[in-house]
Amino acid sequence: MTTEVPHPVRSDARDNRARILEAARTVFGEEGLGAPMREVARRAGVGPATLYRHFPAKRDLLSETFAEQRRACHAAVRDALANPDPWHGFRTLIERICELHALSRGFADAFMTAFPEAMDFAADRERTLRAVAELARGARETGRLRPDFVVDDLVLVLMAHRGLQDTPREARAAASRRYAAYVIEAFRAPEAVTPLPPAARLAGPLTRTTQR
Repeated sequence: MTTEVPHPVRSDARDNRARILEAARTVFGEEGLGAPMREVARRAGVGPATLYRHFPAKRDLLSETFAEQRRACHAAVRDALANPDPWHGFRTLIERICELHALSRGFADAFMTAFPEAMDFAADRERTLRAVAELARGARETGRLRPDFVVDDLVLVLMAHRGLQDTPREARAAASRRYAAYVIEAFRAPEAVTPLPPAARLAGPLTRTTQR
């Protein structure tokens, strides 16, 4: 009997894959998920056939393109839940989510919307919203989070945050940090709470069981 030895990936194939992913991060980061695959191939300097040989579907390319951001999101949730101070965990999670969204229009699109090509991100979104709901319960018990906060409020905040994608890239990170700071202060419990208007249902069925 003979055992077949797997052929190592050729260096030019590795180079092509790396160029495709670099181009995809730029294209989807700047233009969002609606950017066509042919634009990624053009930026990478490869033909469409080469691109599809490495990534047969757009979903495959998106998953690999934003793998680093997804890992960062998972780490942000894990760190926030591990924080012994739920208010501090709550606020740092908001800061880190806003930072990730500011750096890439495509990642923000994938996280916030139900693009057929980005369905893998739905679990990330649910995990994050559940973490926010858990942290909010603890922060309310300490009296530091306003009592009428609901998870849909964070969804509303992130929807508004997407408007920062229209600002110059070099100013976007600083603008996002300031925006997050304003939002966190708005969520902080004041001495006298002025009731908010009724919350809008923005995050789907998930929040019906997590926001209280």
